[in-house]
Amino acid sequence: MVQPLQTKAAASTAEEHPQAGPARVPNREALFAVTAGFLGWTLDAFDFFLVVISLPRIAADFEVKTPVIAFSLTLTLMFRPVGAFIFGLLADRYGRRIPMMVDLIFYSAVEVATGFAPNLTTFLVLRALFGIGMGGEWGVGTSLVMEKVPSKWRGVLSGFLQEGYAAGYLLAAVAALFMLERFGWRSMFFLGGAPALLALFIRVFIKESEVWQRSKAESWSHLGRGIASQWKLWIYLTLLMAMMNFSSHGTQDMYPTFMKEFRGLEAEVYSQVVIVMMVGAILGGVAFGLASDRFGRRRMMIVALLGALAVVPLWAFSSGLGPIVAGAFLMQFMVQGAWGIIPAHISELSPDHVRGFLPGFSYQCGNLIAASIAWAQAALAERMPYPQVMAGSAAAIFALAIAATALGRERRGIVFGRREPPD
Repeated sequence: MVQPLQTKAAASTAEEHPQAGPARVPNREALFAVTAGFLGWTLDAFDFFLVVISLPRIAADFEVKTPVIAFSLTLTLMFRPVGAFIFGLLADRYGRRIPMMVDLIFYSAVEVATGFAPNLTTFLVLRALFGIGMGGEWGVGTSLVMEKVPSKWRGVLSGFLQEGYAAGYLLAAVAALFMLERFGWRSMFFLGGAPALLALFIRVFIKESEVWQRSKAESWSHLGRGIASQWKLWIYLTLLMAMMNFSSHGTQDMYPTFMKEFRGLEAEVYSQVVIVMMVGAILGGVAFGLASDRFGRRRMMIVALLGALAVVPLWAFSSGLGPIVAGAFLMQFMVQGAWGIIPAHISELSPDHVRGFLPGFSYQCGNLIAASIAWAQAALAERMPYPQVMAGSAAAIFALAIAATALGRERRGIVFGRREPPD
């Protein structure tokens, strides 16, 4: 692999202080960074899953079929690489903090506007714009957090950070439980202005990444050459993240609709099921993230994905409420267990000088590949039995995700901010 480009100052600092990096960051500062990253991803996911959990109601309001609104999820996913590209470049050129604040304010405004959408066209345009904001947040927030926390805790904190996504889904389910029936779907989107307050928290309490300050590019052309030198890694990470996004969106996005339209569960009941499965997701992400610090990133991802594969029959074919809840809990414990390792794993694989751009852009390019899964499942369910659609798609996805994970490498515990020899 081509050796990463660095500034002379960055190289000099790395050689003089080979262990310089996150281990020197005060615990309080690392805690603030983790808090900001977790809440940013939580609120991002909350906004996304408001559509997921309200999908049948939104379709009824706009007088269209369910697959039409399911396409809005695909649209959001399709535009996420645009946000990752824009904000990732800004993060590697100008630092992590300011791009993250701008992104939070942008997608907050879009989310509030969604609640006022007068027609389907406006709704779809706003969901595309939200995709830009959602795509920008993960890469910038992850690079900030992973560069500030001690390397020995990177796995467990990766699990905590990533499960902000599950926490956002959980909050969306709670909001639906108390607001959807009483006030309608639009009222929940007005809560989407909350991320703007997080931008103020970052402005006051979060300092810039020291790793970025040592490795930042001297110019846009310098950054461009650095990114281009990592094209092989980008291809691998994109394929890996495609499989991971298929795993996540393939088991989450249409699941509330599956419970409503096939199982016949009312909104209040399936919202409670979502709450339970997101608790499982949070526990799984943290547990497998912690285990990956000891047993390895890829190994624990494969264990989690094998567990998800084993749970497919219970998850897709259960009829009683108890088995449905158990299947939902176990499925997300496993799927998000594998996902909890991702922030640490792909941040460690990415060189310092492109860590703001490469993980997030690869993630969202993988999302683009996986963007059609909700629409495809909804469309197939109109022609085939819903359980077979959900089970067949999930099983195939997990098998491919296991293969993609096994084919890669890992750099568990690598010290950020140190000049690395060429591979």
